[in-house]
Amino acid sequence: MLTVGDRFPSYRLSAVEGGPRGLDPKTAFTVVSDAEDAGRWKLIFFWPKDFSLLCPTEILGFARLSREFADRGAVVHGVSTDSELVHMHWRLHHPELRDLPFLMLSDIRRELSRECGILDAVEGVPLRATFLVDPDGVIRHVSVNDLGVGRNPQETLRVLDALLTGELCGCNWQKGEEPLRVG
Repeated sequence: MLTVGDRFPSYRLSAVEGGPRGLDPKTAFTVVSDAEDAGRWKLIFFWPKDFSLLCPTEILGFARLSREFADRGAVVHGVSTDSELVHMHWRLHHPELRDLPFLMLSDIRRELSRECGILDAVEGVPLRATFLVDPDGVIRHVSVNDLGVGRNPQETLRVLDALLTGELCGCNWQKGEEPLRVG
């Protein structure tokens, strides 16, 4: 599995647009690559399957914080191995996902999930992995949960805030608090 200090793999994936464009078959689909957001922080999170019970709770958790990630210069991409058509259908039929503000990427060939080392060997779907990737394409934070355990998007935002300080940030440090100082 890729970890802190590794380069995040290059990708070029089909996706469903966020916002109202992602609900119209004429405007919903696009292709996204890592090069498009070069020089920016990226939050890339994977979920196992569309149309499941647990996945939308996490997706909506990241959606609620999307403005805060954007305010910090980070782009948010959600990824699963479902097709872009399934992503759009899910958005159309899940009322809470209709206003989703970020792209839903389709790793239908499982290439990105495999390169990241997060493909569950038994289920053939990505684990609940979260990557914070710096503007140089280096992974600065990674967390991976079992398929049955949701993650905490607020903690991901806290970690991004800590990374953005460039300082030592202690346990439970919160934005606005002083970092640790030697002496």
